[in-house]
Amino acid sequence: MPCPQFLFRAWPLLVMLPLVSVAPSALAQRVSARDKEALEVLDQRMAAAEKRYRDALVLSANSDPKGTAEGDAALEDMEDVMDACLKQRGCQVHTMLTAYKRLLKQNVDAEASASDEEGEVDLLDDGTDHAATIAMPEAARAARLLNDQRHAFDKMVQYNPAVQAGIRRWLTDMRVSLITSYENYQYVRPLMWPSWEKHGLPEALLFGIMAKESNGRVHASSRAGAAGLMQFMPATGRRFGLGPDGTGFDTRFDPTAVGMASAEYLDERMGTLNKSIELSLAAYNGGEGRAQRVYNQFADRNFWDEVVYNQFPGETKDYVPMVIAAAWLFLHPKQYGLEFPKVDAQPAAFQLAKSASIYELTICLGNGGTRDGYMRALRNLNPRYEPDQWIPAGTQMKATAKIATLYNRNCISGPRADLARTLITANVESAIVRNPLVGSVAVGDVTPVPGVPTTVATGEPKPAKPKAEQVRDYRVARGDTLGKIAQKFRCEVKELARANGLRAPGYSVRPGQEIKLQGCKK
Repeated sequence: MPCPQFLFRAWPLLVMLPLVSVAPSALAQRVSARDKEALEVLDQRMAAAEKRYRDALVLSANSDPKGTAEGDAALEDMEDVMDACLKQRGCQVHTMLTAYKRLLKQNVDAEASASDEEGEVDLLDDGTDHAATIAMPEAARAARLLNDQRHAFDKMVQYNPAVQAGIRRWLTDMRVSLITSYENYQYVRPLMWPSWEKHGLPEALLFGIMAKESNGRVHASSRAGAAGLMQFMPATGRRFGLGPDGTGFDTRFDPTAVGMASAEYLDERMGTLNKSIELSLAAYNGGEGRAQRVYNQFADRNFWDEVVYNQFPGETKDYVPMVIAAAWLFLHPKQYGLEFPKVDAQPAAFQLAKSASIYELTICLGNGGTRDGYMRALRNLNPRYEPDQWIPAGTQMKATAKIATLYNRNCISGPRADLARTLITANVESAIVRNPLVGSVAVGDVTPVPGVPTTVATGEPKPAKPKAEQVRDYRVARGDTLGKIAQKFRCEVKELARANGLRAPGYSVRPGQEIKLQGCKK
């Protein structure tokens, strides 16, 4: 049985063993009753983390994919306890680390007895000179801990100054984009990750590409024609089954289809480029033909070799380390003081009890438990619908368990549902008070009112002759929807659709299409 990846999380804390083992016995100082209570709580937390860890080992032994996630979570719990112990008066840090070491040793012994072919593995004695580690200058020791090589992905890429510069950018002016990308990814993860997992590709790489390409926005598109979460170009998309599906929808915007296509594409590139992640990313961004030619010419050199590196354009030179940097932070957030938000993204669905738009649902759902609300999640999970498009009652909407609960509570009936409908149907024009007369005109008074024709007999305004409605044409631009056009020219969507023979609920229009602006007021 292969060693679970979460075991490699042990290294940062194990480095601390020599540090705490030489700590003076002054820790046996007198502690207050309150301190004792805090210490008991820490002991309980460590015991709970140990149990969670053992359960994770059982899952991993049974090839359950949840084992890795649970093991990582248990080790994170232990790390939190260690942090708290360091701050707590009277806490014996070396006692906590002994429990940590015992658990890891338990698994190593099981590994050794299960397979003689793999030889004896000792994660606790990895050949590292811990005394030398302690003697290292502070900056060098910090760099070594940050590059702890505890995930399989870490050994597939180079952690060099270019990647470090990318990490610096993600953690400074691009931090908001990184966190937003993480939140968006959590919602589409159940749709995309299974395909990558099937091909044996690192999840961190999937996240890194998505963060750099689209920030996790399903409907992202570029001037060059790339579209979707992974920004497939039309021709490349067609090779892997993406594109218009005959209903007016481009499957480059479908997370499930894009997950399958991107996994196949990266697997193909890795297969032809000697499993080099850097060259595969260079192919993804700078063209697979160029990357293949460079590899064929310099097969014995890697991406960072000067002669190879300079074969690629500046955009690709920036793209490769930025993707790797985002992937690295996905795996190692705590070392960099990065805290990703916890997202409740358990997949679920709900059926619309009445017609609604994503805009309306966004309002009535609220933003409980989130920073930005649920509009992006609804759009990413239901990419066929525009945000202002009316979706018929009875439609099954992909969502999360949290969203489904909020919909049933707030969006079917009640004050929040009524308020959302009022806000969505509000018409700016109805706020304008129109009065053609300036002041009042008495009967018999023929004093003309400027701009208002009157009769000599009564002085009342002459009835205006109705003007024949002038119907204009409009050429649909890229990014237009019928809803946007109706809003721009102050039309009713349904009247506009009838005049142009467009069918509900999609009311699909395409760039370059001429439509009649029937009933428009602008």
